[in-house]
Amino acid sequence: MSQEIDETLLRNIIKNVIGEMKDTDTPISFGKKDSSASHESNQLALHGDSWFKSGDDPVSNSSSATATASAPSQSTSGNGDIKSLDWFKHVGVAKPGLSKDEVVIGVAPAFAEVLTKTMTKIPHKDVLRQIIAGIEEEGLKARVVKVYRTSDVSFIADEVDKLSGSGIAVAVQSKGTAIIHQKDQEPLNNLELFPQAPVIDLPTYRAIGKNAAQYAKGLSPDPVPTVNDQMARVQYTALSSLMHIAETKRVVVGKPAEEIQVTFN
Repeated sequence: MSQEIDETLLRNIIKNVIGEMKDTDTPISFGKKDSSASHESNQLALHGDSWFKSGDDPVSNSSSATATASAPSQSTSGNGDIKSLDWFKHVGVAKPGLSKDEVVIGVAPAFAEVLTKTMTKIPHKDVLRQIIAGIEEEGLKARVVKVYRTSDVSFIADEVDKLSGSGIAVAVQSKGTAIIHQKDQEPLNNLELFPQAPVIDLPTYRAIGKNAAQYAKGLSPDPVPTVNDQMARVQYTALSSLMHIAETKRVVVGKPAEEIQVTFN
């Protein structure tokens, strides 16, 4: 079930939303370096309950809310707030896999390095740990790839399933929304969709990895059971919107996906 949001956190969320609205009519200058992404990251770091680099980080729970950006002007300006992580290392441009026993996990542009936790404060490191564990329990291998061209979970999956040797991929947004997708299917034609981030816990992420591996083996597993909390969308709408803004500002049009080496101690 969704967690309660206290009054202080809600006030901070509303304050940041109002701040966003005030910035909507700001003229865009194409001749100067845009620092708005970095400024917004600081602005969105909610006191005491931050999901960002300076503390924690927030996420959105609407899988269709994010879209591929139309221009990279703001997306390339937030590099200064990207967090260097020992457990999450870039190792080059991601290439198509040839192994039929692999499942690729695609993560969104702000995952781990800008935003660090899901909407319900589950660390991204633990999210990946559980998805990978579920895949490995089925005897398959997991490969992690970061996607930059979109922040939409369906289109992230559509990109990384083409890199998967088995044709099966899991995509995860920073907010926690996830999807299992198969190569050669339309982006919105998924195997399983988990659109309500507030109700996804660590056992569910593990089950997602397990089911993805079973699909890769040609099996037809029962869908992962999830809770349908109608109040989750109402409670987390503002937080979801703020996190989605932060994620989408890290989109870089045309940038290829990168291979990520993850290390769990």
